[in-house]
Amino acid sequence: MKYLLTIASLIMLSAFTFPANNSIHGFKVKSIEGKTINFADFKGKKILIVNTASKCGYTPQYEALQKVYEQYKNKLVIVGFPANNFGGQEPGSDSEVQEFCKVRYGVTFPLASKVSVKGDDTAPIYKWLTSKAQNGVLDAEIKWNFGKFLLDENGS
Repeated sequence: MKYLLTIASLIMLSAFTFPANNSIHGFKVKSIEGKTINFADFKGKKILIVNTASKCGYTPQYEALQKVYEQYKNKLVIVGFPANNFGGQEPGSDSEVQEFCKVRYGVTFPLASKVSVKGDDTAPIYKWLTSKAQNGVLDAEIKWNFGKFLLDENGS
């Protein structure tokens, strides 16, 4: 009995000491085309996650992001997350956002379906990105469009 209590105590302690999921590779999100983006597919590559908007002063960053993606796509994946959290600067539907990105900036890196990156309806992946209790690394706040998170090859 003492042995079982010791093991149970260690399990409970480890649950409070270490984050349950310290890798982004456990996430799957809906793509802008309605398919699945499985972050496990990106193991071994760095991942740059960006919350995007089509009507923002920073929108031209799509061009630079696309160039970086083209140059480093063998070891880096960029995933854009359209979000309408700041100034209503991403009002379009998924299909409108996708068309805008392809026509205006030639975007070929993965885009997720539109999400919320802050507030009560924050997408689970952004809750993970912004909470040290979940990601094991840092607490962060998304302050505007085109905020970026760079994760290593292990998804941390």
